[in-house]
Amino acid sequence: MFKNARNIYMFVAAGLVGIVVVIAGLTTWYTVDESEQAVILTFGKIDEEVSTPGLHFKLPWPIQSVKKLSKETFSLQFGYKEEGGKVVEEYQKDTKMITGDENIVLADMVVQWKITEPSKFLYRSYEPEKILYNATSASLRSVIGSSKIDDALTSGKAQIEAEVRELLTTLMKKYDIGISILAVKLQDVDLPNDEVRKAFTNVTDARETMNTKINEANKYRNKRTKEAEGEKDALISQAEGDKVARIEKARGDVAKFNALYEEYKNSKEITKHRLMLETLEEVLPYTQIYIMNDDGNTMKYLPINPMPKTSSQKGSDGQ
Repeated sequence: MFKNARNIYMFVAAGLVGIVVVIAGLTTWYTVDESEQAVILTFGKIDEEVSTPGLHFKLPWPIQSVKKLSKETFSLQFGYKEEGGKVVEEYQKDTKMITGDENIVLADMVVQWKITEPSKFLYRSYEPEKILYNATSASLRSVIGSSKIDDALTSGKAQIEAEVRELLTTLMKKYDIGISILAVKLQDVDLPNDEVRKAFTNVTDARETMNTKINEANKYRNKRTKEAEGEKDALISQAEGDKVARIEKARGDVAKFNALYEEYKNSKEITKHRLMLETLEEVLPYTQIYIMNDDGNTMKYLPINPMPKTSSQKGSDGQ
């Protein structure tokens, strides 16, 4: 009887030893894929982080254990839930916020993030993804709250995204939960109802019309300015030409006067009479001039123009 009991104990002990050996054999090695990273725990305390892919060894369980995390880029969908490329649920309570000029908008966003410090992601906080969601909400509301509605709905989206990313990155560093922000993207910024949306559209259209008119006016102004500058340059060129012509004419008059003066010095009487006759021709161009010689008794003159023809001469010429 005692022999049978001892055999049973030995069998049970051998079975336990075998189980321990199997467990030890199965838990002393592990593999890390290229898309994974791991944390080694020794009696529940973080021992090291492993990010190199391949086969690794450790002490058997329960001395050491492994926690594996993905290296992939995750997407946080703020304000909506998407499945299979379609939006299946919207959270307007989260997306409704007030702009800096006291208008209400609905804004949702996608945040690209990844785990960069596995140990902090696992044990620094209870729900790191929830912390990231709340930090995204706080960052977006802060930036939208300091922006104008025009910027949020039109051309200011890129600036809003940049500011949200900067603020969210600062919060993640402050919380120190092992998460890094890669990118943020505003998916949709809209007005809360159709009436407000229509009014804003009208205002936007009016602003676009105003900008169009301003651009057309500037274009016309530039055209007229260039035409005026061209006319100005033409007048300046003409005036320069007139100036040069008058200077050259004055120089010619001076040269002519100097030449006359030299002639006058050589023969004063002849030059004086010639100047008088030339002046008379200029002042009275259609006047007949006669050269007369008066000796005190009979006046004689020599006609410069040809004598008029008589009728007989005309007839003979006609023949």
